[in-house]
Amino acid sequence: MSWFSGIAYILFAPFLGGIIAGLDRKISARLQGRIGPPLFQPFYDVGKLFQKETLVVRQSQHLYMEFFFVLMVFSGAIFFSGGDLLLVIFAFTMAGVFFALGGYKASSPYSFIGAQREVLQMMSYEPAVLLAAVGMYMVTGSFQVAKIIEYPHPLIAQLPGLFLAFFFILPIKFRKSPFDLATSHHAHQELVKGITTEFSGRTLALIEIAHWYEYVFVLGIGYLFFASNVWFGLLMTLVIFELLLVVDNATARVRWQAMLGSAWVVALVAGGLNIIYLMWMKG
Repeated sequence: MSWFSGIAYILFAPFLGGIIAGLDRKISARLQGRIGPPLFQPFYDVGKLFQKETLVVRQSQHLYMEFFFVLMVFSGAIFFSGGDLLLVIFAFTMAGVFFALGGYKASSPYSFIGAQREVLQMMSYEPAVLLAAVGMYMVTGSFQVAKIIEYPHPLIAQLPGLFLAFFFILPIKFRKSPFDLATSHHAHQELVKGITTEFSGRTLALIEIAHWYEYVFVLGIGYLFFASNVWFGLLMTLVIFELLLVVDNATARVRWQAMLGSAWVVALVAGGLNIIYLMWMKG
């Protein structure tokens, strides 16, 4: 991994992320007995958004979403360049903060409640992500992504509890059931489109592209658990994505209290026990 990998992420992640979004729609439609849209429908949608007029309540909405976009690209670029995992998580968290701030500035009740729920979602997934980083450090002896990938054995063998905690919070980052509380791909909920309700035109297109970057980045973290073999890691990353879609189509959206409580319980019990086991093995 090097700066070349980071540049490749910046250039090609939107295309891969858009295809992931297209596969998401296509597979979900098949699971529901429908044909579904074309694979490249997400690209068509974003292209239409760039052609539409951008209407805002406050100009600062744009600024916050631009920071969200830049930090999302930055965190993924550092990750795929083999950089420090803690720096990556910090930048990733700051991206989420700016995303929530953009929702707060929209002066819409739907957007405001969506922003509140976005903050709650951040509180839900942060423990699992941080514990995963700590576990990887305890096994490999480094927070550097390049060093973690060079570890000769699959990390899943020593980090099963941390992987379970990470997989549990994946629906939050992909904005899927049962944790699609702040916004979702569908408008048939009480929040309409939640935090993105008051965004349109190029700003909404920028948000969608940032989410494509996010898909690739988050799946990249999942890949680390199986990175000892490239093809095995890619296969298991695909399996993770498929299981995520099954969970999305087989579950209903829960209340935020259930999301926060269950995510913390799984992270602290499964992840915490895994950390204790690693300490005992080293001890």
